[in-house]
Amino acid sequence: MGIIAAVSAALAERKVNILDISQTILREYFNMIMLVEVSPDGMAIPALAEELAAVGERLGVQVRVQHEDIFTAMHRI
Repeated sequence: MGIIAAVSAALAERKVNILDISQTILREYFNMIMLVEVSPDGMAIPALAEELAAVGERLGVQVRVQHEDIFTAMHRI
């Protein structure tokens, strides 16, 4: 299973909705950003981050999860 399929499947299993996906190759490294929506009664972000990190480990990649506010603050020009 590919990276996008595995991460998407893991999100779907946890009832997380994917709103947008951006992917690129940067200096020979695959980079993907997913904007997702976690329902208020859904999984807490730290728990989701831990589970997706495990998915990434099985794939041989790093998967990181951040709250949108942190991502926005870090990438503001």
